[in-house]
Amino acid sequence: MAHNYILQVTAGSEYDITKHQIVPVNTATPITIDSEHISVSLNVRIAEYRGLPRTSPSTSPYFSLPPHNKSKDQYSIAFEFTPKKPINGNDLVFGNDFDHPIRDRLPPGFGTAFKIVKWVVDPGLDGDVYADQPYLYGPAASSVNTLHIGSKGGKSGTSSGTDTPSTSTSTENEDAGLIFTEGGDSEGLEHRKEKGVPETEAARKKFFLNEENRKAWEWEEGRSYGCDFFNPYLDFNDFALRLPGFTLPIMKYWDGQGLRKEPPKRSHTLRYVLKNRATDTVLFVVLFTLYLKEDVDESGIVKDGVEGGKPLALMGEKERRRHERAKNGLDGEEEESGDSGDDEKKGEEKVEEKNGYVGGGDDDVD
Repeated sequence: MAHNYILQVTAGSEYDITKHQIVPVNTATPITIDSEHISVSLNVRIAEYRGLPRTSPSTSPYFSLPPHNKSKDQYSIAFEFTPKKPINGNDLVFGNDFDHPIRDRLPPGFGTAFKIVKWVVDPGLDGDVYADQPYLYGPAASSVNTLHIGSKGGKSGTSSGTDTPSTSTSTENEDAGLIFTEGGDSEGLEHRKEKGVPETEAARKKFFLNEENRKAWEWEEGRSYGCDFFNPYLDFNDFALRLPGFTLPIMKYWDGQGLRKEPPKRSHTLRYVLKNRATDTVLFVVLFTLYLKEDVDESGIVKDGVEGGKPLALMGEKERRRHERAKNGLDGEEEESGDSGDDEKKGEEKVEEKNGYVGGGDDDVD
């Protein structure tokens, strides 16, 4: 099944994919995201990448650097951010969420997989997969693999792959993009010491697993922070979660698709989000979307009418009706004329509403 799909990564300051930028995977140049809440520079790397844009490098020098070369990491979400308002350490979370229930679509073995993830990836991970809007978040301070604390009031990032951010990038690698090491610049190290945050990655993670320590920490307004989230467990080529002693094929369950009886979606999404859970404010989103290859043209552009392509609301009536017929397996049937056309139109409007297309631009719909 996986060979029928192609992956695209987008990112933005909100969930709506129509407001996102396409992330140039494995390139050195980070994208920038700026909102009233935060400024962000972002790089995404995926090992043996075969997705969009079609010109994307298949790998990054990042994976040849320690510790990634030894641990065989499969992907990285590296970001440098500067809050525009202070955020309490117990409120800033990073993880996955969904805008629809998945409780009836969880794959066999999910409970075992979740226990292993908490053991080997993120002991602070918590959430509710049985909620109407399920989520799995961990405190950002303990969830990210690398935390580099920068200066207050300094440069928050770069839009060029030939320069490195002056505040939190401690290793310059022009071909790899944003590279962070645990610690900080001179001012950041002093700030870290004053707050009692341990120097090493493992000790820092353990420190912030304590709720009282998180509450005593503040992500300061105007200070830059460099973070990297990576692991060797999620394989984006085979679409499998490979944990120690346990492998879970996720292709047919990606985005909760496994047990659906209705016609399947033509795209599926997995999203990572950094958010302030106290105010329920989304700070930035990284969206991994699988498209059927037939829904992407030769130049790598997602075709009109497909989630992530031109929203149906922007298409002509005839084009919309044709798309809905094709999507629901009716493309080989001729449309009836006369009064039946009105009935068909009403039926298609119901299908359209059922599939979450009313208004257009929904990135992750049932």
